[in-house]
Amino acid sequence: MKTKLILIFLAFSSTYMVAQRKLADKFFENYSYVKATELYEEAVKKGDSSAHVLTRLGDCYYNNSKTEEAAVWYGAALKKYDNINPEYIYKYIQTQRSLDNYAEASKWLEKFKEIQSSDSRGKEYSSRNIEIIKELEDIDGEILVEVENLPINSEYSDFGTFVYDNELYFASARNTDIKKKYGWNDEPFLDIYQVNVKNNDGKREFGSPDFIKAKKINTDYHEASIAITNDGKTLYFTRDNVDKRNKLGYDKKGTSHLKLYRASLVDDKWENIVELPFNDNYNSTGHPALSADNKILYFVSDREGGIGQTDIYEVDILEDNSYSDPRNLGDRINTEGREMFPFVSKDSIMYFSSDGYLGLGLLDIYKSNIIKDEDAEPVNIGAPYNSGYDDFAYFKNENKTTGYFSSNRLEGKGGDDIYGFKAEKCKQIIEGIARDKKTNEILAGVEVKLINNIGKIVVAVTTDVNGAFTFDADCNKTYTVLGSKKDYKDDKVEVTTDKTNEKVTKTDLYLQPLIDNDQIVINPIFFDFDKWNIRTDAEYELENIVDVMREHPGMIIKIESHTDSRGSDNYNMKLSDRRAKSTRDYLISRGIAKDRIESAIGYGETQLLNKCSNKVECTEEEHQLNRRSHFFILKN
Repeated sequence: MKTKLILIFLAFSSTYMVAQRKLADKFFENYSYVKATELYEEAVKKGDSSAHVLTRLGDCYYNNSKTEEAAVWYGAALKKYDNINPEYIYKYIQTQRSLDNYAEASKWLEKFKEIQSSDSRGKEYSSRNIEIIKELEDIDGEILVEVENLPINSEYSDFGTFVYDNELYFASARNTDIKKKYGWNDEPFLDIYQVNVKNNDGKREFGSPDFIKAKKINTDYHEASIAITNDGKTLYFTRDNVDKRNKLGYDKKGTSHLKLYRASLVDDKWENIVELPFNDNYNSTGHPALSADNKILYFVSDREGGIGQTDIYEVDILEDNSYSDPRNLGDRINTEGREMFPFVSKDSIMYFSSDGYLGLGLLDIYKSNIIKDEDAEPVNIGAPYNSGYDDFAYFKNENKTTGYFSSNRLEGKGGDDIYGFKAEKCKQIIEGIARDKKTNEILAGVEVKLINNIGKIVVAVTTDVNGAFTFDADCNKTYTVLGSKKDYKDDKVEVTTDKTNEKVTKTDLYLQPLIDNDQIVINPIFFDFDKWNIRTDAEYELENIVDVMREHPGMIIKIESHTDSRGSDNYNMKLSDRRAKSTRDYLISRGIAKDRIESAIGYGETQLLNKCSNKVECTEEEHQLNRRSHFFILKN
């Protein structure tokens, strides 16, 4: 008999824990993370340490930006369970990074990579988690990029920009005065030009392009791709292998290669042109770029020992204009294809072009954090910078929102054209007023949360005396706006923003009051047919009663339960009384003192609200009106 009682107790406990978890899930799904946390933690105390409960607890804290607590629960789940969803591993890594626990983060990052590459669920996890990670990192939101084909472009090739002191430098084949043609495209050889550029009320205005400030830079052959030091006194550029007699130099196979040169600014002109020591006559070296601190020079070469057709290398710039031996940047950047046109922004992000990765077209522009992180992977910067054609020579201004790139896409004027871009984060405003649903009165003191599509609370505000709330939101996103106030039921509205910058979306909230005269008013409490146990959906509604009574510790109530007329009068009386007492017992189980519930009585079908008495034919909706519970306030 004792064993049987133990089994019954265990079965009851298991059923209770499942019900508790379902209730917590319902609050979680409606973004009520504080209530969900309370219920999940109660479940843990009562023995439910399932992966579901532990990770949900982690999510409750994570979505409220409480990374320390989130780390505890994610960590508990990872410690107890081997086969955990990679989404939670990634979130745990994020919490560890936030807490400066980089060793722990690195350990789990390796685990994350291992699972992602070998997980038998393959594509499903791969594609789904990529989207999840993008949302968690929330890199830039929605960016609006305006691209302009510049008026300085010609019918010939124009590419490779560098801006210094309001002067834009670029390479062009427009010099038709030179009789010689480059056999590759039957255009004149490239020269370096410069043009003054000004920003007039957000728009670029250009002067007339002219040769660079020294005829010694340009020759009868190719010059292109420059970099200027931060002090403006040194210029690096690419040139064909031209000797002192202005003649091309060739290797034994009759091929002329590119070389890197350095020039110094003397009396506002580029003088003292010197060939760099790591050039040779057998391989090409070109496309210079400088690190943000000007201590490293990057360049492109097809020299022996490389990984692909052309690789990006680096040399240290030493004292007395000397250089270290070249170093290949390795396979985190270079591929078996072509890596070209490096550029380093002021925040030390490397941009380059490559056809060795799976991209949108031929050469695509990539960015990499390799200067700060040797394990960083390149990222394709996507359209509209990249197209189905060659896209290269990216340059970003110090303001980080404008810059240039080059492309031979079809809509251009010549072979290659220079495009200017302006990238701005698209923002919208979500605003509204919180009101009492019953009276339509304005509600001050409502906590309104903006929640993103993975459930994370982006920001929370409190309505002012005018009931107003305002949020800044990203474009092209889906949000939930959730309003909460003591003694009111939550109201939530889903809002989807589009790609219109600075658009205002209005959405009002209507909160249902829980206290109406002498009653606590909630949605109907439903029971299964002929049963009196409290269902999960009923528990969800009863939590409103719990909240109100906690908020008003002196409140005393009585519970009434009613049925419709179907079934015998005597049976309905007993059924309603059992339901009333089940309701009372649930409130007590949630910490409401027994003496605060004066009575819990069932009245069967003795107090019908309409004509639907015995033997009267009624619709289901009419019968439903009579199946109800009331929570009368006797003392507040």
